[in-house]
Amino acid sequence: MNALANVLRRTPRVIHGSTARAAIKTMTYELVPVKSLDAQMNHLPDNARVAVTASPVRPLEDTLDAAAGLIDRGHRPVPHLAARMVRDESHLRQIAARLKALGISEIFCIGGDSDDPGRYPDALSFLAALLQVASGDITAVGVAGYPDGHAFIDAGDLRRALVEKQELFAEAGVKGHMTTQICFSTATIRTWLERERADGITLPVHLGVPGVVDRARLMSMGLRLGVGASLRYLKKNSSGLVRLFASPGYNPGDLIGPLARDFDRLEISGIHVFTFNQVKATRQWQQAALG
Repeated sequence: MNALANVLRRTPRVIHGSTARAAIKTMTYELVPVKSLDAQMNHLPDNARVAVTASPVRPLEDTLDAAAGLIDRGHRPVPHLAARMVRDESHLRQIAARLKALGISEIFCIGGDSDDPGRYPDALSFLAALLQVASGDITAVGVAGYPDGHAFIDAGDLRRALVEKQELFAEAGVKGHMTTQICFSTATIRTWLERERADGITLPVHLGVPGVVDRARLMSMGLRLGVGASLRYLKKNSSGLVRLFASPGYNPGDLIGPLARDFDRLEISGIHVFTFNQVKATRQWQQAALG
């Protein structure tokens, strides 16, 4: 039995909880703007919500070009903007103008891994400037949450930045959410989010999970995303990756299922799937999980 068939065979017929099922039905597919992108678009469901990443080895304009292509196919792109890749205020204004021309009102913002940042060293400084320049045009913003911590940022600094982003969204009248970065422990995710809620973080959460992806594709995409970033990711998540590769039938339900009963309590409102540009298998999992 091939790997995908094994995954689908193991997929639970029902993931309990109406909120979790609704999140699976409307989940976000994350794609990377590389050569395989056009072919992968063919496997998306109609009117899909699609996150388009910002690759550290490609300009942000490639992300926006990919978003334009998704719009042409009837999808709803959410482009990722990496703050450290924005050169200066002029570049920021160009990005804001392109977003407006495309009719895109929702973005996802990260700091980014660039070793040679422009004017904006982190997501907060970039968002503060962008929301001022694009006042009224940007109505929703996603930011990253780190249940497993960050390799280079102190946990206290991460929490303070999240509080400041939440305050910025409230002041700007923008709808915010946070997407969890890959973590293979449901207990860690639950404990982290309980702590964030206790500390006053009220942003809705989109649970980030790997899609149905084989090892060769994961490694290939990792190398394309940038050797430095890949090595840091592998070092940080080595135990989780070993578990993923060792499992004969990992599927996203392995992470979603144990947390399904917590969706309402912890305000988990969405699912964000890191497809690594392997959309067909993840789409088949989605259909099977919903029965």
